[in-house]
Amino acid sequence: MWTRADLSLWSGRTDPGVAALRWHQVIDDPDDGAPGTCLFGFSSDRGVRLNQGRPGASEGPDTLRRALGNLPAPAERPVYDAGTVTVADDLAAGQEAYAGRVARLLDAGHTVIGLGGGHEIAWGSYRGLARHLDRGDEPARIGIVNFDAHFDLREPVDGGTSGTPFRQIADECGRRGAGFHYLCLGVSEAANTQALFDFADAAGVRYLVDIDCSEERAAPLLEALVAEVDALYVTICLDALPAAVAPGVSAPAGFGIGLEFVIRCLRRIRAMSPERPWPVADIAEFNPRHDVDGRTARTAARLVWELAR
Repeated sequence: MWTRADLSLWSGRTDPGVAALRWHQVIDDPDDGAPGTCLFGFSSDRGVRLNQGRPGASEGPDTLRRALGNLPAPAERPVYDAGTVTVADDLAAGQEAYAGRVARLLDAGHTVIGLGGGHEIAWGSYRGLARHLDRGDEPARIGIVNFDAHFDLREPVDGGTSGTPFRQIADECGRRGAGFHYLCLGVSEAANTQALFDFADAAGVRYLVDIDCSEERAAPLLEALVAEVDALYVTICLDALPAAVAPGVSAPAGFGIGLEFVIRCLRRIRAMSPERPWPVADIAEFNPRHDVDGRTARTAARLVWELAR
């Protein structure tokens, strides 16, 4: 299911001088490289289809690579393309393959930024981080910050979908005895049933609904989460953003939260944990088939750039 990176996807303009380097000039394969930031694709429509969403997210990773190529290269750490896990029919096997490689990249000292793909990427990202961190009798406490219009806490019936990953994580936290530390920013009251709000409340989920999302309201929630966990997993579902900013998603939002709000929250998290704010992060639900004038691709690329800084 995993294939090596196709570095020919990376292209852009070239200007003179080291300070003018762009991603396409510095991206490399992570094998035997110094610890850096690894972009890792998860090409999957399976979870979206099972969740009755619009297919096309499987095209997200490569489209996002093309959008990133011309951006200024991060100066702090090397950047790598760790390839892609492609899911056909067996979603669970694809998530397992993704989790296994995430864990190996983390073990090698890299930070991982996942390029989705549907939000079923979250189950693989979480399991990879847990596998990397759990090294003894005491399970690691993993905090999750999810920018999303949806809780994605639906109960899996015949396996996971793009709407179930955080319920799967909640169940796994119960088995691990690690506690479920989940913060969801941007929840749409019009896109989640009362049953999902009830489960979120019962499970101790922290959240802000979309209309209440401001840096001032989010700051104490972020600070409390960071203080109680050993590591953070940050995931950005592009359907949390207004459709005018991100039309190319599997389930477009009717309202949405501001891009500035997301970036300011990321910067606040980074200020709280400057050494390694998030070992694993990802972008989910990018659907190029429904993009308009490359808007969503540019928005997603800007967010990946922010995560990689």
